Amino acid sequence: MAAVALNVSTLKPLGDRVLVKIAQQDEKTAGGIFLPDTAKEKPQVGEVVAVGPGKRNDEGKLIPMELKAGDKVLYSKYAGTEVKLGSDEYVLLAERDILAIVQ
Repeated sequence: MAAVALNVSTLKPLGDRVLVKIAQQDEKTAGGIFLPDTAKEKPQVGEVVAVGPGKRNDEGKLIPMELKAGDKVLYSKYAGTEVKLGSDEYVLLAERDILAIVQ
């Protein structure tokens, strides 16, 4: 079996899945105190980098995704599967786990 290099361009979400790049958190507070990783909250905002084709209804008709690459989104705190590609962190979510588009 040939090895495949995983990167954003080789990952294509299936069904109603969305690949979101997790937003970077500040390393220090407004007062200048550096935060250790254990003190940071898990971010819930990110940018959509890839979307699946959509979900099929009971009749087999494809329901297209409401999201597109480039959308900034707010997603559920404990949803999805985290994926690390290179130095960047991503989360693979179902469309129902996206709470809002941030404008």
